[in-house]
Amino acid sequence: MSVTLLSLFVPTFFFVSITPGMCMTLALSLGMSIGVRRSLHMMWGELIGVGLVAAAAAAGVAALMLQFPEAFIFLKLGGGAYLGWLGLQMWQSKGKLVMQEPGAEVKHQGNLQLAFNGFITAIANPKGWAFFVTLLPPFLDQSQPLAPQLALLIAVILTLEFSCLLIYASGGKAMRHLLLNRSNVKLMNRIAGSLMIAVGIWLAVG
Repeated sequence: MSVTLLSLFVPTFFFVSITPGMCMTLALSLGMSIGVRRSLHMMWGELIGVGLVAAAAAAGVAALMLQFPEAFIFLKLGGGAYLGWLGLQMWQSKGKLVMQEPGAEVKHQGNLQLAFNGFITAIANPKGWAFFVTLLPPFLDQSQPLAPQLALLIAVILTLEFSCLLIYASGGKAMRHLLLNRSNVKLMNRIAGSLMIAVGIWLAVG
């Protein structure tokens, strides 16, 4: 696939992943309460869920583009618009990160339960579905075979997602202190939001 599109996709999805959300909050909470090693069980469950969501979205997008090639331009414009809207939402964020209070009792969970919790968190996140459905098409080169491009993008997604989960789980109290500071979270949201808006405009008009 296009090196230019891939070079845009990597930082865009990294900022989407690293911004505090359902899965990252879960990784942070578990990293502090049960440690990074046990949190890995939640992570592989979450990655399976993300992979399934991405694959399902990719399959639907590919089927639509093969059946109706002219729909590509609308998907591209829609993806660019959604990315811009997402950026504006991040700019307007109040910077609040909700997680378990310090000293709260942590219920013991088995490894499979941790993995199941990660899986459910991933597939139950409506923003994840919306992101994959609307934002995969703009990063595809219609002149090239779709399957290899989608496989590469999903591999990149899973790699970045795992990296961000590790960052949050390893962050411990230092990251908790950082992210409980509303101004720090707001700054992170605005940096990511600015990137989203810029890439969204580029995708829509490029």
